[in-house]
Amino acid sequence: MMPVMRPFAIAVLLTTAFVAACAPAAPPPAAPFSVVEATIPDMQQAMQDGRTTSRQIVEQYLVRIALYNDKLNTVVTVNPNALAEADRLDQERKAGKVRGPLHGIPIALKDNIHTTDIRTTGGAIAFENLMPPYDATLTSNLREAGAVIIAKTTLSELANFVTNGMPGNYNAVVGYALNPYDPRRDPRPATGDGRGVLNTGGSSSGGGTAANLWAANVGTETSGSILSPSNQNMLAGIKPTVGRISRYGVIPITADQDTAGPMAKSVTDAAILMGALESAAPDANDAATTVCQAPPNRDYTAFLKREGLKGARIGIPRANYYDRITPPGEKNPRGGLNEAQAKSMADAIEVLKQEGATIVDADIPSVVDPDPKNNFLLWGGACDQGPRDPNCSSVLWYGMKRDFNAWLASLGPSAPVKTLAELRAFNTAHANRNAIKYAQVNLDNSDLLDLEKDRAKWQADREKDIRLAATHGIDEVMKAHKLDALLFPGASGAGIAAKPGYPTVIVPFGLFVPQPPPAGTPARPTIGAGPTPSPYPDGFKLAPAPYGVSFTGMACSEPRLIELAYAFEQASKRRVPPAIAK
Repeated sequence: MMPVMRPFAIAVLLTTAFVAACAPAAPPPAAPFSVVEATIPDMQQAMQDGRTTSRQIVEQYLVRIALYNDKLNTVVTVNPNALAEADRLDQERKAGKVRGPLHGIPIALKDNIHTTDIRTTGGAIAFENLMPPYDATLTSNLREAGAVIIAKTTLSELANFVTNGMPGNYNAVVGYALNPYDPRRDPRPATGDGRGVLNTGGSSSGGGTAANLWAANVGTETSGSILSPSNQNMLAGIKPTVGRISRYGVIPITADQDTAGPMAKSVTDAAILMGALESAAPDANDAATTVCQAPPNRDYTAFLKREGLKGARIGIPRANYYDRITPPGEKNPRGGLNEAQAKSMADAIEVLKQEGATIVDADIPSVVDPDPKNNFLLWGGACDQGPRDPNCSSVLWYGMKRDFNAWLASLGPSAPVKTLAELRAFNTAHANRNAIKYAQVNLDNSDLLDLEKDRAKWQADREKDIRLAATHGIDEVMKAHKLDALLFPGASGAGIAAKPGYPTVIVPFGLFVPQPPPAGTPARPTIGAGPTPSPYPDGFKLAPAPYGVSFTGMACSEPRLIELAYAFEQASKRRVPPAIAK
């Protein structure tokens, strides 16, 4: 027998159904937080709101590393304790302790930066199992700021100072890293050794940041290895004044030019990371850290000003960097931009004008000096006869022997080799493991020098570097025209700014198909010059490659450069993620 429903019960059911029908629909559940293209502030807000945790963020990145690293090879070692570190930081947050804007944020380090709990290889077979006895100062600073060190990134072996012609981001420990904007290998016979078809730039891997394998990464630069990979991977990068960030615990090339610095998807993220890398007070282990004074609370986000370009004076060093130039005594022009690069820079200059900047044509005096002895372009590269050649700058080679041997000594019993000479011998003995796949001519030249007998030449070379790059170079042109910054295409200003240790901030802007030099173009006789490029096979099409713009200034001018770069970034917003990042 069917139960009889009373009129009151029927009325209640009808009323309930009517109310339910008329009530607004429940909001759909919030989409889970995704790290893909998330900024550091996005992650902080999501953790603050309870939408995610540091552990969940780290888990997402670890999954992406597992999915994409076989294709990019941008990781040397994943931190096995990353999840435990994230759990600890989540517990701190629950207890009301938030260390700052990096609390719980996964950051990757170039694998020449000491971490006592993750091997630090420098990409060299001799150091493949090195567990340093102390953290780098910058590592300690990051941990104090609450960052999770998630991984160590692929680098050019020993920061690309082993030899000439070694591809960027190749090392004997893990091989070749590839660029996420075109992760194919070079098909040409002369360069088909496993390297990528699209240069990764410099010796610091930026591919993992571009592909969203972590929030941001720390690179190091001696001459271009923060700026160039930032340029090639469409990242914002800050190459600081030498000494602003401690180099203690970073495998060196030379203290004369070495620095670490942040690489990120935005100027905001780079500025946040910059503040965490810098120490609150000078580091007793790095005398150069007295050069610049940190901003209040080491907060570089205070300089993220949308109107930062209004009234700024920006210099355009056209000779060599934009337009071709024939140095005194030479017959053939050099430098300049190709058609696509020139158009990109013209567009960038228009953005600057629209934002209220004054544009000043301002050639660098030492670049256009008619006296060969005072011409920057003619100095330092004639090294065919080795580092003692009169027109060869010995600064990098001399500094490598001096500072590398001192670094080895700091490792104590942990050091697998005790001197640069022992490293060279080790590499020769392990040639079958690709320890010297591209030879080791720079290590040989460094070890050839005598730190006492060759000191006078190093000193003279160093003084000439400073005179041509700074005193008669960047300083002279900036003071003469009262400039806030010089604007360089891509990373082209890295070399001249590196010698005096001056800062640069690079911002993504262009994306266009590279224009390779014609077949038969001779390789330039500089450190790192590779084989002569050959034509690509019929039907092989190059993918569009990133291209940025750089703001360079004098020592300790990072706050102003960040203002300019941020305002430019916000006005242009040209960064395009690689397809692999989605």
